[in-house]
Amino acid sequence: SCANIKSTMVGLKIQKRLAASILKCGKSKVWLDPNEANEISMANSRQNIRKLIKDGLVIKKPPMMHTRFRARALAAAKRKGRHMGTGKRRGTRDARMPSKKLWVKRQRVLRRLLKKYRDAKKIDKHLYRELYLKAKGNVFKNKKNLMEYIFKAKSEKLKEKQLNDQAEARRQKNRSLRDRRAAKAAIIIDEQQPKQQDVVVPTDKPSKKTKGDKDTAKTPAVQAASDATGKGSPKDIKTKPISKTQETKSAAPDKTAVTNKSGKK
Repeated sequence: SCANIKSTMVGLKIQKRLAASILKCGKSKVWLDPNEANEISMANSRQNIRKLIKDGLVIKKPPMMHTRFRARALAAAKRKGRHMGTGKRRGTRDARMPSKKLWVKRQRVLRRLLKKYRDAKKIDKHLYRELYLKAKGNVFKNKKNLMEYIFKAKSEKLKEKQLNDQAEARRQKNRSLRDRRAAKAAIIIDEQQPKQQDVVVPTDKPSKKTKGDKDTAKTPAVQAASDATGKGSPKDIKTKPISKTQETKSAAPDKTAVTNKSGKK
């Protein structure tokens, strides 16, 4: 019985003290085998206690631990929303979860996503900078909103690029068409130009003078010069002015011609 065990274990104080010293623990942590009380009581030295420890008659008890079962069950219930009503809350809303912590957490999530997309070449550096500043300006509420905005921006950019390419192709086509038309027109003009030079239209009737036209009648001196040189345009002929002595000579009759007619000298 327990009383008999206690009576037999009364004389083992020295053994328990020596065992606690050897095991480096308190006396309450030392377990002595009650069935081998007689043999343990015979051990009165440290060497004998070490032999008993080696044989398993003296054991160091394991440390006592506070159970976490109830704490884990309560934490699991709180994760589901239990025990979190108004009666269980202590402190203001910002004290329980500071808004600054929420802001820092959201910014880190958004910036991490932007950096990941930039490294993966999904967005260029210009779009990265634009979205970075928008995230800083509290435009995106969460990660999903940012991903939707990126998808929409990329689709719009692709559509704009396609429209620009189509417009450029249209301009190139019109430019080539204009060049072909100009080349064709130049060929037609070159073919028609020699024919127009060969054909000469005769003009029998002189053109009528109008009031605005100047009188282009040639003077006798100019007519004579033109007949001598064979050039018809008076502009190309430079006529010299007639002096007074030449005029008197031309006006005086020839004496030799008069004497010949009369037969006298």
